[in-house]
Amino acid sequence: MASSISKAESAYIQVGLASTPPHRLDGRALNDFRTISLETGVAPLANGSARLSIGRNPHDNSGGTEILAATKLEVETIEDGGADGGRVVCTVTCSPAAYPHLSSNALEDLQHDLTIVVHQTLSHPSLHPDNLKIIPGKKSWLLSLDLVILSDAGNIYDALFMAARAALWDTKVPKTRFIEYKAKKTGSTSKEKDGMDVDETPATTSGFDTRQLTNATDFELLDYWDEGDVLDGRELWPVCITLNLLPPAAHFLDATQVEEAAALLKILAIFAFPAVQSSRLQGMHMLGPGEVTSTQMKTLIKEAEIHARELSSALNSKVKDEDVRRNQKAADSFSRR
Repeated sequence: MASSISKAESAYIQVGLASTPPHRLDGRALNDFRTISLETGVAPLANGSARLSIGRNPHDNSGGTEILAATKLEVETIEDGGADGGRVVCTVTCSPAAYPHLSSNALEDLQHDLTIVVHQTLSHPSLHPDNLKIIPGKKSWLLSLDLVILSDAGNIYDALFMAARAALWDTKVPKTRFIEYKAKKTGSTSKEKDGMDVDETPATTSGFDTRQLTNATDFELLDYWDEGDVLDGRELWPVCITLNLLPPAAHFLDATQVEEAAALLKILAIFAFPAVQSSRLQGMHMLGPGEVTSTQMKTLIKEAEIHARELSSALNSKVKDEDVRRNQKAADSFSRR
């Protein structure tokens, strides 16, 4: 969210950004991001989690934009309002410390606006994982993604989608097995054989059958809660690129709060990159006063796709490195037992 600055400060920033060569207060080029730090598995009780920061001071961990993201899987029944195949629900919460200048009502409005953008994008059917179904037509997983903004030093939308993607990448869906309950057959018969009374008890079946059943009524977990399979299609989760527009047709990336205040018009371009298909524009939003022609919009979207692909590739490398780091840490811990 843009901070409040004077007209003189705004004009100074705009002139610097539009000059040749461009000049930003922190010395970056127009398309450069600040330092991005990412760590997964930070919430032990979540099914997946990540902590992301942009522009945080490495010496004292001050400043910057910081997001904590966590996923939780809950069982819901179809007859009670659940969706066959599962649901994805996203919520964004703003820490009051991140926006001390906002009233409680303004903070709620901001949370609502951010939640709408994130939820509408990530809950779209084209991104829906295939392994959220438990018992067809009866039970499924509700995947809740909670994002908490701990601090905001600009570029909040890009940070939210990066943190969400990392947490969803880290999410594990528990393996399940169908269960069918059957009533036991009881009773005995007495017959006379070779001069002896013989009790013949009919064969009974267990009332607790865990085979692969078509008439399953419940399920059990095959592993611990923190184990399981990764979400299907986790490579599809999108990234967001915020283009901060400068007249007449320039733009810059990763704006700080004061830069956001000087460039009020921005375009959010949200892209997914399937492995075997071309890139896919999952969503687009234009925020702030102003207008953009259709020709300018086409050019901006093409440039946003290039930036989004680079960001997605870098993020993929980072989350894979995090997987290796955590697996090695777990192996080391196990070997010391």
